[in-house]
Amino acid sequence: MTIQPTVAGLAALIALGASGAASAQDLAALEEAAKAEGMLTTIALPHDWCGYGEVIAGFKAKYPEIKVNELNPDAGSADELEAIRANKDNKGPQAPDVIDVGLSFGPQAQAEGLIQPYKVSTWDTIPDDAKDPDGHWYGDYYGVMAFGVNTDLIDEAPKTWKDLTKPEYANAFALAGDPRASAQAIISVMAAGIANGGEPGEASGQKGMELMAEVHKAGNFVPVIGKSATIAQGATPIVTAWDYNLLSWRDSLNGNPPVEVLIPEDGVVAGVYVQAISAYAPHPNAAKLWMEYLYSDEGQLGWLKGYCHPIRFNDLVKNGKVPQELLDALPEASAYEKAIFPTLEQQEANKKAVTEGWDKVVGAAVQE
Repeated sequence: MTIQPTVAGLAALIALGASGAASAQDLAALEEAAKAEGMLTTIALPHDWCGYGEVIAGFKAKYPEIKVNELNPDAGSADELEAIRANKDNKGPQAPDVIDVGLSFGPQAQAEGLIQPYKVSTWDTIPDDAKDPDGHWYGDYYGVMAFGVNTDLIDEAPKTWKDLTKPEYANAFALAGDPRASAQAIISVMAAGIANGGEPGEASGQKGMELMAEVHKAGNFVPVIGKSATIAQGATPIVTAWDYNLLSWRDSLNGNPPVEVLIPEDGVVAGVYVQAISAYAPHPNAAKLWMEYLYSDEGQLGWLKGYCHPIRFNDLVKNGKVPQELLDALPEASAYEKAIFPTLEQQEANKKAVTEGWDKVVGAAVQE
């Protein structure tokens, strides 16, 4: 549904659409301009990822005049950038307005001119090391790489990455994405590489692929994208994914089958995802309003309900904004003490090694 803007709304629409990096704008004017556009197109937001189902529902409830058009929920970060490239001249429903990608893809998109700057009104509460200073991209949430295990089929869950080579895990293990395109899978390989003796960066990519090659040679690697359904069906009884995804999947399965989520004893890697607005967004004001919602207290707590640590987590806790029941639902903090937060440069070097070397080193083409 498209709403015709008032004269004031039209002026706001023109002003906001022309502004590339305006800081805390008049939210009332932004809301009117966004409602006039009448649509927001997202991509790669599965409803069981990071509580996005409730987050999207919350945005719809707050702004019922704006239709949320959801593209390919299972797309990887590379797919999101390609969707922008492919639709530069397309203002139709296949052109994404906003993206949610792995940290390394933010600067890549910026360098290519694929995203536009915008600073949300809560900008100052986002840590400086998790955002582009000009507002092209900024962190939204983080988690750590963990194992999700169907305990109906696996008697003893793996405790370390190297455990995945053991014969009892034949045809059992999968990544939650294609390591040639998915940020989640690329970070999984990094974690495996650190556990295999590689420093974060190019070495972790190489060492991680070497360990994955061992897992593949042992007959334990299943070359499909692991998800809640494949864990439940027994096709991939062990999947490595972000802790928030696995905890959400565990809850959704409700004990059928029972799923154990554990953080490995070695190679504990934390990862930050980032939000950005397409430089070619057909609905730039709806995109900005979406960002305002995501970085409001309400939006940030929506992610926390999905077991993600929102980027403003420390600020929310400090100001008493996090309900105790939400804090109680998170894993014990001690499980995260070994977590490594790789730098952007380390992630870039790891990503390059994995995306370019996977076929040669591992030789397992991951399919849907």
